[in-house]
Amino acid sequence: MRSKTINVFLMDGDPTCKIKCTLQNWTGIAYKIPRTMLEDCKEGEKDIVKHLKQTGIYFLLGEDSNTGNKAIYVGQAVSRKNGEGLLCRLLEHKRNMKEKYWNDWNEVIVFTTQNDSFGPTEISYLENKFTNLARSAGRYEVKNGNEPNPGNITEEKESELLEYVDYARIIIGMLGHKVFEQLVKSNPLTNKVDSPIFYFKGKIKATGIFTNEGFVVLKGSSISPKLNPSAHKFTIKAREMNKNKIDENYILLEDVLFTSPSAAAGFVGGSSLSGNAMWVTSYGKSPKDVEL
Repeated sequence: MRSKTINVFLMDGDPTCKIKCTLQNWTGIAYKIPRTMLEDCKEGEKDIVKHLKQTGIYFLLGEDSNTGNKAIYVGQAVSRKNGEGLLCRLLEHKRNMKEKYWNDWNEVIVFTTQNDSFGPTEISYLENKFTNLARSAGRYEVKNGNEPNPGNITEEKESELLEYVDYARIIIGMLGHKVFEQLVKSNPLTNKVDSPIFYFKGKIKATGIFTNEGFVVLKGSSISPKLNPSAHKFTIKAREMNKNKIDENYILLEDVLFTSPSAAAGFVGGSSLSGNAMWVTSYGKSPKDVEL
């Protein structure tokens, strides 16, 4: 992937407040807005007021109030006859306490275009695409109940929208949400991961690799069905947070990311374990012996 320059504008001079993002030679525009500041976007002469009256796609982001896992809801909004669009829909979410995910989000990221060029077909496609990407990546709990309709678009339009998706993913990741990024990526030149595969010692059959973010225990790995008294609090919490990724035979259904090989070893073994002692490559190297 080529280098990118993102223009980031702190609209209130504070990185915890409203943020506007654009890319050179891209008609798209993004805003990151805290839930508590949505009402501030209703009136005024600023660009954000105009853009939030348009058609676009949005992401409600936060944590599941029951599990503590990161959560996302993907939605769309169409410009209405009364001149309202994205903001009106977002305020509906904020005020509707009956929504199951009402407590689960604290900020929103909005995407539209500089010239309000999206129509219903385009945003239906984008809603479907982003929802499936989020589910595939498995980093966030996706709160959408049903799969959005992908719409009926031409090949030419799909190519254009896929480029929009690529830019949007970059901006969302830069804003602190890697919601659409696969945990395990292959080198685009070799189509292989750069890390060697590490195997868990003992009877438990589990594998893992290093990534730029930490150590990933790979899908299909077994984990101990028991948690020993020596298990770290982090291990107990990790088991709880990832219980939906573990089947009845204690096999991982998805890749799981950890900050270190030791955290991964504790998760797999169900006790306090050293990553350097428990993970080994096929040629006998421990994580501390491998330079990536």
